[in-house]
Amino acid sequence: MPNPVVCTGGMLGCTFGITPSTINALPTSRVLINGRPVATTMDHLPELNIVSFGMCISETNPEVIAATAAALGVPTPAPCVPAILAPWLPVQPEINAGGLTILAQTSVAECMWEGVIEVIEPGQLQVICG
Repeated sequence: MPNPVVCTGGMLGCTFGITPSTINALPTSRVLINGRPVATTMDHLPELNIVSFGMCISETNPEVIAATAAALGVPTPAPCVPAILAPWLPVQPEINAGGLTILAQTSVAECMWEGVIEVIEPGQLQVICG
């Protein structure tokens, strides 16, 4: 099934984040769709490509653990600082932009605190992979 290509401004969600985030694809691939850089699987750097999801509720995040302990065991969110250690997992690796695998809407990334980051809205709907 075809997947829309993700561009700068695409909306992201994390299973343990409270608010959505956006992706900031750097123009390294030199491929633009409607003036927006196309995201690649290498656009996974915390705070550069993927910004905070507001607050984190993962029970494996040390900040959440500390906040919960300070609240005498009441589950307490802590500020989200994405901790993505590896590139996005591509769905269609045969399609690339500037020699890098493009990011399709069904690609996912994993946060070190066990959250799964996925694309909610690709940032455009005209170019389809597949």
